[in-house]
Amino acid sequence: MIKVGLILGIAGACRTDELVNLTVDDIEDVGSSLIVKIPNTKTKIPRIFVVTDVGNMLELFRKYLSLRPPHVKHKRLFLYYKAGKCSSQPVGKNTMGKIPSVVASYLKLPDVACYTGHCLPRSSATLLADAGVDITTIKRHAGWKSTTVAEGYVENSIENKAEIANQVLVGTTTSAITKTVNVSESNIPSNINFENCTNVTFNLNVNK
Repeated sequence: MIKVGLILGIAGACRTDELVNLTVDDIEDVGSSLIVKIPNTKTKIPRIFVVTDVGNMLELFRKYLSLRPPHVKHKRLFLYYKAGKCSSQPVGKNTMGKIPSVVASYLKLPDVACYTGHCLPRSSATLLADAGVDITTIKRHAGWKSTTVAEGYVENSIENKAEIANQVLVGTTTSAITKTVNVSESNIPSNINFENCTNVTFNLNVNK
């Protein structure tokens, strides 16, 4: 339960109550990925996110789902796992909210009590910010209405701070610049040859 909750929580920036209320009908297994629907959110804006086949994430989800007892009358996804098998009792908000602290304890991190259910959407947003994703995408992914909240993650991004440090201290940038240029044979130097090439990518390192 913890692993699946962690996967869905970070992949979809899910709040604790969103995970608790997930049903088996909200997740569609299309083979190469999972399509997850969050119909009831805090902001009243339904969300959809995808879990791709990275590592053994899909395998873990399918294994967890296969342990579901056939006699369970409700459709809540997360069930208590006891004595080597799943019970029919659905997981509550308090148990779901302790997933980050359980993970922090396993990793031997200090102050494990500080790792609450809010860590899941926060971690998701931070990973996106570190990857250079824009504020609009982060807001849409997490279902936030406030730009201020999303801006906080971008400002606190380690990758973003490293970028700023390079610009201030060295005068260079580590950001990749992608530009499409249409090149004709007339302006290609004679010592460069192209034969049967499609979608060619040139990587240039430019120091300002």
